[in-house]
Amino acid sequence: MERAREIASVIIFILLLGLPAPGASEETDPWRNERLRMVREQMEDRGIRDPLTLQAMRSVPRHLFVDPSRRDAAYLDTPLPIGFGQTISQPYMVAYMTEIILPRPGLKILEIGTGSGYQAAILAACGAEVYSIEIIPPLAERAASLLRKLDYEVTSKTGDGFFGWPEAAPFDAILVTAAAEFIPTPLTEQLKDGGTMVIPVGTPFYVQTLMLVEKREGRLRTRSLMPVRFVPLRRAE
Repeated sequence: MERAREIASVIIFILLLGLPAPGASEETDPWRNERLRMVREQMEDRGIRDPLTLQAMRSVPRHLFVDPSRRDAAYLDTPLPIGFGQTISQPYMVAYMTEIILPRPGLKILEIGTGSGYQAAILAACGAEVYSIEIIPPLAERAASLLRKLDYEVTSKTGDGFFGWPEAAPFDAILVTAAAEFIPTPLTEQLKDGGTMVIPVGTPFYVQTLMLVEKREGRLRTRSLMPVRFVPLRRAE
């Protein structure tokens, strides 16, 4: 019964958001079928079930977050370069990490590594209050401009994500989109009690591990989720 109520509340929220309806015409959104296929084959068929995550993946125009020369590959199951040695993660990984932290209205989420802005847009489309940090100024400016243009409410800044965003803390969830050699203490300190962090841990050229960090009664519990490969977390010089 509780599960049914949760699903019903999510559906109501989706309707209130005014996201593109499943019956929207291809003429008004020529990329719609590509997104629907992406969600069906790359996410639903691989076990992603959270309704808000799936609806956000169906609605956010991923092709606008990649280089125009690579738009034909925007909805393929692969990461793509976005310049400055950075990438936009493969769609499945974006959905998987989103589902782990379950962004919802009323939750405050910190993203480390804005990159293209796509992951931040997905979180915002789920109704969360999103803060995002990017260390590379041109990427930060480009992503912030695109997010504003597309009306995704994301508070962003340029800075070293290792130190988080103490002025806005605590956060219900933290999502890190680059691999750190270890879990940064400033981030765990800014995680609210009862909160969740997802972070790739490891070094370049070696196997990295996507880690789940949970804070319960002031203590941290960590769990390995899967082997991954992310660009390294850049630090300020």
